[in-house]
Amino acid sequence: MAAVMNNRRYANQYASVHTESIVEESSPHALIQMLMGGFLMQVNAAKGAIIQNNWEAKSTHISRAISIVGGLIDGLDMERGGSIAENLTRLYEYINAKLFQASAENSIEMLDEVSDLMRSVKEAWDAIPEEHRG
Repeated sequence: MAAVMNNRRYANQYASVHTESIVEESSPHALIQMLMGGFLMQVNAAKGAIIQNNWEAKSTHISRAISIVGGLIDGLDMERGGSIAENLTRLYEYINAKLFQASAENSIEMLDEVSDLMRSVKEAWDAIPEEHRG
C-alpha cells in the first residue's frame, strides 16, 4: 500500500512539473487554447458523472469548468479588446450561470449547450492566423 501511495505521489509531482513547463513554454494564444480544451474535457467528464450518478465527481468537474471560465474572463484585455472582450465577458458569464444551473439540475442538456458555445469560441480562436496571435 505504501508503494502505491509513493508511486501516486511521484506521478502527481511529475504531472505538476510537466504542466508547469508546458505553461511556461506556451504562448498566450496556446494557453487560451489549452484552457478552452480543458473546459471541454471537464464538462464532458461532468456529463459522464451525471450518467453514472456520481454527484461528487459531477461537482468537482463543474467546479473546475467554472474556474477555467474565470481564468478566461481574467485573461480578457478590456482596454484593447473593446466590444469583442465585452461580448466574451457576457458569454463567459452566461456559461458560468448555465454551469451552476446544470449542476443544480443535473442537466446534461445544459452541459451540451455550454460545450457547444465554448466549442464555437474555440474554433474561432483556433482559426486566428499565426501572424495575428501576438
